[in-house]
Amino acid sequence: MKLPQHGKLLRIFIGESDTYKGRPLYEAIVRKARENNLAGATVLKGIMGYGANSRLHTSKVLRLSEDLPLVIEIVDTQDKIETILPFLDETVTEGLITIEEIEVFVYRHKNPNE
Repeated sequence: MKLPQHGKLLRIFIGESDTYKGRPLYEAIVRKARENNLAGATVLKGIMGYGANSRLHTSKVLRLSEDLPLVIEIVDTQDKIETILPFLDETVTEGLITIEEIEVFVYRHKNPNE
C-alpha cells in the first residue's frame, strides 16, 4: 500500500483503564482500525499527564496502579480516517481526539509473500 504525500494523523488520547465491552479501549480501537484496513496504528503509553479534570496521572514507583495516559496514533488518508470516526464517537467517552494534516515522507510495506 502506498500513501499519498499528504495524509491525516489521527490521535486519540485516553486512559489506560478505559474499557469497551470488557476489554481495554485501546485494543478495541486498534482492532477496529485493522478491520477498517487503515495503514497502521500505534499505542503509546505516557509516564505522566493530566486531562480535562486536571487529575495528575503518573508512573512513580508508589503509584503504579494509576490510570496512565495512552495515545493511539493512526496515519492514513482523509477518507480512511473518516471510516473509524463513528466508532470513536461511540467508544471514547472521556478523552481527546485530534486530526492533523501531515506530509508522509516514507511508507514502506513489506510484501508478506517475499
